[in-house]
Amino acid sequence: MKPFENINKAYNSVFKPNELSIGIVVPIEKYADSAIPTMQDHLQRVKQVEALGFKSIWLRDIPFNVPSFGDAGQTFDPFTYLGFLAGQTSEIALGISSIALPLHHPLNVVKAATTLDQLSGGRLLLGVASGDRYDEYPAMGIAYGNRGELFREAFNYIRKAQDDFPIFETKNYGSLQGHIDMLPKPTAHKIPLLMTGSSRQSLEWNAEHADGWMNYPRDLYTQKNTIRQYRALVAASQDFDKPFMQPMYIDLHKNDNFKPEPIHLGFRLGANYLVDYIEKLRSYGVNHLALNLRYNAMNMDATLERIAKQVLPEFHSNKKEHTTS
Repeated sequence: MKPFENINKAYNSVFKPNELSIGIVVPIEKYADSAIPTMQDHLQRVKQVEALGFKSIWLRDIPFNVPSFGDAGQTFDPFTYLGFLAGQTSEIALGISSIALPLHHPLNVVKAATTLDQLSGGRLLLGVASGDRYDEYPAMGIAYGNRGELFREAFNYIRKAQDDFPIFETKNYGSLQGHIDMLPKPTAHKIPLLMTGSSRQSLEWNAEHADGWMNYPRDLYTQKNTIRQYRALVAASQDFDKPFMQPMYIDLHKNDNFKPEPIHLGFRLGANYLVDYIEKLRSYGVNHLALNLRYNAMNMDATLERIAKQVLPEFHSNKKEHTTS
């Protein structure tokens, strides 16, 4: 099997072939009965997650609170908020899942991303997407139907703007003629760009251009086949393998042997069953799992500590050699 590319500190730490690491989606609180979290104790929670050994935190880009969508995310601007958190943490990877590229000029995205990458010492993972909340597009004067084309152009702009004095033209975002430069540059040769879902592109485009794939939770059979198809396309066209990650909602039960019950995009289950399920994901090729605790009923401190004690050691160690089936 080919190795993953060596990019920045976060990418190299979070993604390893045949292994699975675990992160946490922010906000780290229960807000099942409201679309808007309180964000109380948010900094303490992030510090706690880092101290307990989770590999990453993940924020979302939600410009507007769209009631029909049902989730306002962490409410803060993702780059501003991650900049604040970068100054309050030291090791944990800082992920965005994901910037809706058509809703932002790519120069602003790449400048914010490289700034954050530099100030955090290479701890940024940048997820990118085409966006799926229709109401945001007319509010910003952007044609919803053009989001696939806008995504591709913005993606390529972000890539090229990291070169020295780049030269390129775009249809929608202007052109650079080599006499001006974008600063700062990233800590590595590029910012790792992780594509979310299809983003209105083909899987072949994804495998060729992105540095990894963030896809949605699916039943195990579907996810296994999806990953296999993706990895086959990557292997046929790339010098490196590329990681696959997914989120999952969990409601951790106080009984470690509580059998899984379905909830929205995840499960209510005990710690022992959680370990078993994550091991299946790892064996099918998932390299990173972002746990979302929005629906978690148990005390949050107890939940995080139980996961850190009973789940993380099974995956964040070198005790055993893994093979991908």
